Amino acid sequence: MSIKNILPENTKNVLLVEPNFPIANKSRNHQDFLPIGLLKIASYLKSQGIKVKLIRFDENLISGTFDFKPNIIFVTSLFTYWSSYVKETVEVCKKNFNVPVIVGGIYASLMPEHCKKYTRCDHVHTGVFNEAEKFTPDYDLVDVDYQIIHTTRGCIRRCAACGVYEIEPVFTSKKTIKNEIVKKKIIFYDNNLLANKYIVDVLNELIELKNERKISYCESQSGFDGRILIKKPYLGKLLKEAGFKNPKIAWDGSIDEKNEIKKQINILIEGGFKKSEISVFVLYNYEIPYEEMEEKRVEAWKLGVQISDCRFRPLDSTFDNYSPHKRIGQSNKDYFIHPEWNDEEVRLFRRNIRSHNICIRLGAKFYSPSAERKRVPISIAKKYRMADYKTAKKYIKDAWNPGKIHKSPQTRLIEKLKTN
Repeated sequence: MSIKNILPENTKNVLLVEPNFPIANKSRNHQDFLPIGLLKIASYLKSQGIKVKLIRFDENLISGTFDFKPNIIFVTSLFTYWSSYVKETVEVCKKNFNVPVIVGGIYASLMPEHCKKYTRCDHVHTGVFNEAEKFTPDYDLVDVDYQIIHTTRGCIRRCAACGVYEIEPVFTSKKTIKNEIVKKKIIFYDNNLLANKYIVDVLNELIELKNERKISYCESQSGFDGRILIKKPYLGKLLKEAGFKNPKIAWDGSIDEKNEIKKQINILIEGGFKKSEISVFVLYNYEIPYEEMEEKRVEAWKLGVQISDCRFRPLDSTFDNYSPHKRIGQSNKDYFIHPEWNDEEVRLFRRNIRSHNICIRLGAKFYSPSAERKRVPISIAKKYRMADYKTAKKYIKDAWNPGKIHKSPQTRLIEKLKTN
């Protein structure tokens, strides 16, 4: 359904609302959480002579006491497991404004029936609004120094853990984006940027704009499709020349893919990227068990690249109360734990990833929690900062080796019982 068909007759004011999702204040304007859909809707509505107001993550403002009286309210949604925040927002809106409330976004698109019944909104919109998709987001409504662009919609892959093809079932490509550029920092929201059949044209446009100093850098929110990189290795150099930074590739498969991953990373390195700025997406708490995921992490260490933390949640999960600060652990009642995993392994792997990445960024061969917290004398920390793990371990007792597979507590217990 189009926006035009949803709007009440003689609509003059539209309220756009982002729920109070559990996002740290410092990350509110981060590229991963900007309500880009609402900003595009805002641009479309303004083109129709309709006034808009955007309220972000602050329920206190939705009191019904401010002068803006909407004829309809659009509420966005993010992850399915944040559905309760959408429900709360819809309830507040319906309590304070006697107008229709529309919910769209990821949760609404993946679970429309659940969204309608659970939030009790008036209408659920799935996918994108095609008429708004043609508009540049209204950046006047937010305080950011970057812009978000899609050169494609959908994806050519059908990964079981991903819901993109449900939200955007048709894959489309743009041949040019030059006229869309309004800021110098560009963030691409494509689910599979390199699959754009005009990717060379797009990258050449970006190279031209960078040479003219009209853009400063580009970044892809999603990882690059390494299978496409192998087929078209020249893309690695074009990506670098176009100003891309922090490139990522996905390694969702088994340890047997390590040689293919090495080829993909080498293409990026040969294109001009440094090892330490490259990341590998790894999906854990999923079908591959902890021990094999640790093997994959160690392979990434050998390649000198970082790991992007990606804990799996089912596409229909409506809650996630995982807390990294719990000392006594949690269960499936708190968050989804895959049958191949347990709570201890999820926490251990997250810690391993963090320690691994610190070592890569610092160029260090070991990590020490006590050194990070400055509980080790500065003289010793400085002296052995760049030492190899074996040397450091003699003087810094909690030195952690990134090049070693760290077995799970359960595996260590089983091995101990066998030896006794």
